[in-house]
Amino acid sequence: MATFSPQFLDEIRARLSVSGVVGRRVKLIRRGREYVGLSPFSNEKSPSFTVNDDKGFYHCFSTGEHGDIFGFLMKTQNLTFPEAVERLAEEAGVEMPRQSAEESREVARSATLRDAVEAGCALFEKALWAPEGRKALEYLKGRGLTDETIHRFRLGYAAGSGLKSTLLKKGIPEDVLMEARLISPGKEGRDSFDFFRDRVMFPIFDLRGRPVAFGGRVMGADEQPKYLNSPDTPLFHKGQIVYGLSLARELASTKREIIVAEGYMDVIALAQAGFTNAVAPLGTAMTETQIELLWRIAPEPILCFDGDRAGQKAALRAADRALPLLKPGLSLRFAMMPAGKDPDDICRRDGPEAMATVLQEALPLSEVLWRQLLGEHASDTPERRAALEKAAEAMARAIGDGSVQNQYLRMFKDRLFTHFRPPRAPQGGQAPRWSKGKGQGKGGSRDFGSRPGSVFPPSRPIHPGAADESDRIRERILLATLLNHPQMFDLVEERLGGIMFSDHRLDSLRQTALIHIAQNPDLEFTSLGTYLQGLGFAAEIASLLHPDVYLHAGFARPDTPLEQATVGWDHTFALCQRAGLEADLKRAEQELAENPTEQAFAVFKALREQAQASGVGDEDRGEV
Repeated sequence: MATFSPQFLDEIRARLSVSGVVGRRVKLIRRGREYVGLSPFSNEKSPSFTVNDDKGFYHCFSTGEHGDIFGFLMKTQNLTFPEAVERLAEEAGVEMPRQSAEESREVARSATLRDAVEAGCALFEKALWAPEGRKALEYLKGRGLTDETIHRFRLGYAAGSGLKSTLLKKGIPEDVLMEARLISPGKEGRDSFDFFRDRVMFPIFDLRGRPVAFGGRVMGADEQPKYLNSPDTPLFHKGQIVYGLSLARELASTKREIIVAEGYMDVIALAQAGFTNAVAPLGTAMTETQIELLWRIAPEPILCFDGDRAGQKAALRAADRALPLLKPGLSLRFAMMPAGKDPDDICRRDGPEAMATVLQEALPLSEVLWRQLLGEHASDTPERRAALEKAAEAMARAIGDGSVQNQYLRMFKDRLFTHFRPPRAPQGGQAPRWSKGKGQGKGGSRDFGSRPGSVFPPSRPIHPGAADESDRIRERILLATLLNHPQMFDLVEERLGGIMFSDHRLDSLRQTALIHIAQNPDLEFTSLGTYLQGLGFAAEIASLLHPDVYLHAGFARPDTPLEQATVGWDHTFALCQRAGLEADLKRAEQELAENPTEQAFAVFKALREQAQASGVGDEDRGEV
């Protein structure tokens, strides 16, 4: 790790005032010998942040943050100490210290390579706007990019040839071009040649916004490889750099939120739509280094993956890789796109509001891992239940931090207890009258539940005559009534939001519907249905609004007066609560018989008293 002498750091402090460095981010007002302003570390309305140039520090009375110019950059821009020193030294015009002749040679070589990559980037940019780049520019414009966005990301065009000869004429040696991988060695004694040819160019920047590598995309649909990326060089290690981070860092630091997409165009489309805190890994899977880098900026990065099979696999790989790294307050969230769409598609075709909704509905890591377990393990026999329990425990044990590991063990234990109740699932049926047909909504079927290992596991089939038939029907009635009468949301939100359906597709539909209605209080049931179908819930909605459901609960129909529908919903919820309590009581009784401890008896006694008070065990008189 780099070390700096006190004299060197003092020289930088002497050349740069604290108010000058802080003033670029905080509006300061002079009061006597100090400056005051609103704290950059909290959302305060009255200034409690002070800067004192004479003493060389800032102090925030609202948060207790205190430090000098180096500490301020580290806190507000998520820089390491060496990065902050290097940036301020450059600003102050102070040369960075060299510890050895070898290091000086490495620094000089890196500077030469950076100059070469910068020269290549400038040529690619120039070529895009020249007649030779017309096809590439039309491609980018066809993807909906504005001139401003193209310039912001310094997009360019690599022609069939010419880069090597032009840079050689500029005095850049061939061995430097080779080491920067702007050119490739010729085979069988032939001359070296341009590495990128006839491709749209995406520069890759380091944390300081300097180009260090490139990604090149073909413009033809059938040409391969679709993307050609720079190999690792002394400047570029793809597992340690995140695309777009230098541009996303400021907003991400302010919002404490960062969006991780899969590719270059996703990041650029998100930024153009207003999500300038978007980045992407440079490969098929995020590395541990990239995850740690993102955590320096936001505690729970939101990973956006395509809703297809490849996107789900990428999501699960990221989840598995993050497990050993988890720490208190540091995790991941997952926003799964509708099948056939990526962030670029959603931003261009559906608008920023649709993308914001997808981000708001992102699942926490714990939920993704739980659904992964259910997608990989059945639980219809004691042996399979034991395998599911063992897999859940092994997954939790992979977490390195003890406190987080204990929380996951507890969470899995609670979920397994609930999951091992008799399963509930929807019956098949015809689509409701606002269905678009064959499970396709506005955005196409999302269909996460039909594949092994899916993040959203498949629904379990109903077995005719099962003992929990009434329970299954009640759950479906509750949800069907809400879908047909979203205006009853305020009356049922807290109760419906506090329970969990055993069928996980229906439970996901329950959560999604509640969130969407809360954000759109004037929603009509036709609009709600169209929206949910667009997220891939068409099959579930068709079964919920099937005539068989209305046979048990006519009040759930869309033409029933709201007051009557609400009374029916309240009655069904009360019966559902009693059924759930009875199942808990039976489970606690079984636990007590198998493990007669004081704790097991206390749980059983408390549930029995609650059941007696609720009338569990009385005849339901045939009510559903």
